[in-house]
Parts: sequence; C-alpha cells; structure tokens
Amino acid sequence: MTTATAAPLSWLGRAEAWLDNRGKGAWIAAMILGFIAFWPIGLALLAYMIWSKRMFNGSCRKGRQSRHRHYHAAMKSSGNSAFDAYKAETLRRLEEEQEAFEAFLQRLREAKDKQEFDAFMDDRARAAKPTGDDGNATSEPA
Repeated sequence: MTTATAAPLSWLGRAEAWLDNRGKGAWIAAMILGFIAFWPIGLALLAYMIWSKRMFNGSCRKGRQSRHRHYHAAMKSSGNSAFDAYKAETLRRLEEEQEAFEAFLQRLREAKDKQEFDAFMDDRARAAKPTGDDGNATSEPA
C-alpha cells in the first residue's frame, strides 16, 4: 500500500517542482485554472501558496540579491594586478555609461511628457477660443 501513496506524492512533488521552475506566474495561473475548474481546488492552491510562502517570495528580491552577489564576485581579486586594474577601469566605464544612458532616458521621457502636455494645452486653447460664430442663426434679407 505504500506504493499507492508514494505515487500521488511523487506526482504532486513533480507538479510542485514544475510550477516552481516556471515562477510565481505559473502558480497564479494554476490557481486561476483551479478556480475555473472547481472552486475548492483554486482555494486549496491559494491556501497552499500562502502557507508555503510562495505568494510573497518576490522575484524582485531574488534579482537584487543575485545582482548583489554578482557584483561582489566581479570585485573579487583574481590575483593578477594588471587584469584587476583593467577590470576595475572597465567596470567604472560601464557604470558611467549606464548612468549616462539612464539620464538620457529620463530626458527623453521628460521631453515626451512636455510634448504631450503642450499638445493637450494647445487643443484645450483651440477648443476654448471663440470661433466667431455665436451659434445664432441669422437669415440674410432676400
């Protein structure tokens, strides 16, 4: 009888691992499909996601930790002083280029926002300007 209970657990374990590999979006999609198919299944998946903390383990936090780890690995000395100097200079230059690019994107967004706002104000001014026709229909003498 242990083989009968082991098979469902391995199936559930494989399903859990499959969803974990695909991320939080897969868990949410499975939960929604569970609600669509039979609402207690969706409710059970939601409860499991909250209980196992899968609902609140943000991928942003993992990404930040990963970048932090990569940064420290990049700054670790290789033992070759010439290479370490080259690496430090290259990283400094890349950081400057990234900052310059982000500043460029910010200026681009501001210019687009200003253009859209100016167009809105021009449209509003045109709509508010009297056209010379006060709406009264006058008949010309015949």
